[in-house]
Amino acid sequence: MSRLHFALRTALIVAAFATGLPAASLAKDKPASYDLVAPVAPQAVGFDAQRLDRLDAAMAKVVKDGRVAGMSTLLVRHGKVVQFKTYGQASLADARPMTKDTIVRIYSMTKPITGVAMMMLFEEGKWNLDDPVSKYIPELANLTVLSGVDDKGQITTVPAKRSPTMRELMSHTAGFGYGLEYTNPVDKQFRDKMVLAAPSLQEAVNRVATIPLKFQPGTDWAYSISVDLQGYIVEKLSGQTLGAFMKSRIFDPLKMKDTAFSTGAEKAPRLATLYMGDPKTGKLFEAKTIMGNTLPDYIKPPLMESGGGGLVSTTSDYGRFAQMILNKGELDGVRLLAPATVELMGTNVIPKDVLVSSNGSTVARFNESVGFGLDFMVVNDPRRAGSLAGQGTLSWGGAAGTWFWIDPANDLYFVGMIQRMGGTGGDDLGATARTLTYQALTEPSQ
Repeated sequence: MSRLHFALRTALIVAAFATGLPAASLAKDKPASYDLVAPVAPQAVGFDAQRLDRLDAAMAKVVKDGRVAGMSTLLVRHGKVVQFKTYGQASLADARPMTKDTIVRIYSMTKPITGVAMMMLFEEGKWNLDDPVSKYIPELANLTVLSGVDDKGQITTVPAKRSPTMRELMSHTAGFGYGLEYTNPVDKQFRDKMVLAAPSLQEAVNRVATIPLKFQPGTDWAYSISVDLQGYIVEKLSGQTLGAFMKSRIFDPLKMKDTAFSTGAEKAPRLATLYMGDPKTGKLFEAKTIMGNTLPDYIKPPLMESGGGGLVSTTSDYGRFAQMILNKGELDGVRLLAPATVELMGTNVIPKDVLVSSNGSTVARFNESVGFGLDFMVVNDPRRAGSLAGQGTLSWGGAAGTWFWIDPANDLYFVGMIQRMGGTGGDDLGATARTLTYQALTEPSQ
């Protein structure tokens, strides 16, 4: 890391007091160069190997029981691989095994990457958190807000009291819809107007501009189209397409060689098949459509590069991204963000008086224990939240069941990749993986 030794040590000591861990443990034997080749003995980084076997057994059982076709999991602590496992098949039709370089659709795990792109432009002074979104997207200057539905079933609206801010855009408190809630009239308009299937980001913006907000900006939380709008802002401020910006500024510097908005013909054989579960039998079948729209093949470049859910990646590629965040913006001598910027992304920005019941796509609940920062969910008080993870843990997941978390307090991250829409169809696989990971971390000071 490009900081003076004294400043670095001071920062480590401050962090150690904040987490209750010895200062030396936070950077214990951290390698100068990061790779995912040779795993370390679990006990060398504080894990009980026998207890860690519970994690392996549980993930293997999910595949054996036919709940997913294949899976890949990666656990890293102090920059060293504790476990990198693959299970099952990337494609049931041709019995192609799941491998460490299998390419998967990460859907909403695209969002934190778009957030990093945004914050790189933030560091260049190109926007501020409390700027109105309409400053960068004039099409959104005169938004309305859902006020009800009349006796003819038509939406009634009132003018927005103000434009949503960039801070609200990056924390899903701006009020935009997404199309995920079938009983919400705003989300119905997102589906009817096929916002997520727009032929370009500009057309998506045009369609969003005609749909009312779910609530007045800053008064609630709803999972939304906002990260696709961020992708549009990245394009406007950088003068590049979102894919070109991500490749030149994030993927190439971090050596994320398989992460993009499409695989191309050469890498297409490594793309895992996407599945859904039959609601009656539970058996897997190949997913062809989503929300009434035909799924793209992810081999050819898409018409719209979705900052909210369009990327494909691999377990190891996403691991490099997670390690960069864990290192506070740097990996292998390449710095993308300043440490303070990463801390800002991991700071809860949901106002205390905003009570959030559900994010519209999962049962995640936000309160003073679990909040939301800038394109990351953040755990403020893990024990009150019922989690064994460390304070300040960042996380999110994808529509095809992929998940990750980044735990600065314990200097570890975890990436899990499956390809089943909606996850395993009932339980929270990510929560299970977290519990089984931390019950095995019996010597956290190591």
